[in-house]
Amino acid sequence: MPNPVQSAFRAAAEGGVALVAACRRLRLPATRHPFVVGVHEPMREELTLRDLPVTGAIPPGLDGLYLKMGANPVRPPTRGHDWFLGDGMVHGLSIEGGRALWYRNRWIGSRTAAAALGRPAASGPRRGGNDTVNTNIVEIGGRIFAVVEAGSFPVELSRTLDDQRYNPFDGTLAGSFTGHPHRDPLTGETHAIAYDGRVWDSVRHVVVAPTGRVVRDVPFAVEHGPCIHDCALTARFAIVLDLPVTFSLRALLAGYRFPFRWNPAHRARVGLLPRRGDGADIVWCDVEPCFVFHVANAYDEADGRVTLDVIAYETVFAAAGGGLDRPGRLERWTVEPAAKRVARRVIDPAAQEFPRIDERRFGQPHRYVYTVSVPADGNTQLAGATQLYKHDLETGGRRVHEFGADRVPGEFVFVPAHAGTGEDEGWLVGLVIDTARDTTDFAILDARSFEAPPVATIRLGHRIPPGFHGNWFPAHAPA
Repeated sequence: MPNPVQSAFRAAAEGGVALVAACRRLRLPATRHPFVVGVHEPMREELTLRDLPVTGAIPPGLDGLYLKMGANPVRPPTRGHDWFLGDGMVHGLSIEGGRALWYRNRWIGSRTAAAALGRPAASGPRRGGNDTVNTNIVEIGGRIFAVVEAGSFPVELSRTLDDQRYNPFDGTLAGSFTGHPHRDPLTGETHAIAYDGRVWDSVRHVVVAPTGRVVRDVPFAVEHGPCIHDCALTARFAIVLDLPVTFSLRALLAGYRFPFRWNPAHRARVGLLPRRGDGADIVWCDVEPCFVFHVANAYDEADGRVTLDVIAYETVFAAAGGGLDRPGRLERWTVEPAAKRVARRVIDPAAQEFPRIDERRFGQPHRYVYTVSVPADGNTQLAGATQLYKHDLETGGRRVHEFGADRVPGEFVFVPAHAGTGEDEGWLVGLVIDTARDTTDFAILDARSFEAPPVATIRLGHRIPPGFHGNWFPAHAPA
């Protein structure tokens, strides 16, 4: 049971910190944040568009929903804003029988967003005062959930996006969750490494059963309050990325709303947590200081080592005001539990992000990784980032799909053509912004004819901000 005196003291201390932060926020520059202007300008209304125009032919059997999530502030952001903050918005596209039936975008009904929109908030229990959910949208237990790290409970959504409910997995999730849960295709379990911005000395391994209920929630010790955005999974381990971006009281007191910064004093390490073990069973392996937002995949080697493919950054959030610093590159890490160290090898030094694989291979050996180009100069408007990459890790080759001038792709998702197909036999689907016309296409590529023009595109007459993450939700299990 919590100590009531300690709880009262902590609440008072947090209130004092919040007051100081609010006062100092007034001293920060009043300029507009680079991730709410231009290509990132938030949408200002919810739309429902039907019978969308299609160029080419949507592949037979590609029936389902494409859903994507991102931060889309209802009100203009104030001082101290960050790209990772802001009211969540879901974008959905329904495809059936070769037709694009509808597009919808809906704000997540947090208390803040609902108040700004003048309507009731979504139902369901809250966890703390901040119920913003804006990072990813995933399938867990046969249901659709919008998720975020370090804070709110997930939000369950209907397939039309109109029904929303905050749902801690039917009351079985006790704490925070993650923006990057991963499903083991062999067991049906969903695994997460969950941290909490208010808890600096521990994070948790959370497992959700195929039934959609939490069956494991095991804490383990850390220091400094690390930001753990993603994780990985093998047949033996849940993989913890404990890297030098940690909670910064200095950033918080200066008024910044995203209080995580590069911390050179924090030990960079990769943890191998046995999937049924506890904190005492983790093997911590040192790695050169860097940061990882996103993992492509990981798997066990026969000799006991673990292979891990990631997008690695030299530093992030090193400046007082935050920021991504230099772009990331695709690397392969070899985690050696016997030596307790990690060897890093660059697969491709080009600036890129959002690695995805055929997720039927998650936690198992894989051959292909798909990534999206990003500007090498850190241009926040994504100018010149017009390419999608297909990495063949067996041959070392890289194929390039070029969308053309002024056409900026976001994260693309692999959809197998049908059950039993090869690892690259299927479709890559995602959104492409035409920055010259301020419109968006949903593009469908043949993964094997990677450089060829899309087999089909669905035109949307407005710009969908780049946002964060999306997934494909089939209408039925592949036959």
